[in-house]
Amino acid sequence: MDLTPSQTIGPFFHLCLTRDRAEGRLAGPEAKGDRIRLACRVLDGDGAPVGDAMIELWQADASGIYNHPEDPRRASHDPAFCGFGRLATDEEGRCAFDTVKPGQISALEAPHINVSVFARGLLKRVATRIYFSATGKDPILALVPENRRDTLLARRDSRNPALWSFDVHLSGDHETVFFDI
Repeated sequence: MDLTPSQTIGPFFHLCLTRDRAEGRLAGPEAKGDRIRLACRVLDGDGAPVGDAMIELWQADASGIYNHPEDPRRASHDPAFCGFGRLATDEEGRCAFDTVKPGQISALEAPHINVSVFARGLLKRVATRIYFSATGKDPILALVPENRRDTLLARRDSRNPALWSFDVHLSGDHETVFFDI
């Protein structure tokens, strides 16, 4: 029996959701903080690129404030920073977001970016986080076995310090740690 589009998330879900490439720009020209380009790649269990996935990012600004009504500090958020991005992957499973490095959200939570991945074969989105460092006492990162934490770390390009990369492995030996939310 063949799967139909109603039985899995894709490959049709992003056709109307990712038409505007500007959705990959979380930070406007006046945004405060360290500007970065975050290059993401989605891979299947065999390491092959997933060319019809969609990635959504949600993050705090450089001061650690979310542009969300439930953040009590929202009145102080950076108006040049929206905090949300969404892009489809290309044939190589890649997409890139222009943003700023997120700030410290609280005394315990390390700077991170929340990630949702939608792809064919998934019955619902998968959620993970991107960290820029595995140091500190982040309570969520502490739940992840130490030998798996590297699946949550962005890697900085040694030749271009503003370029960070993050691979999402949907399954297999290098599967990214996903969270039940």
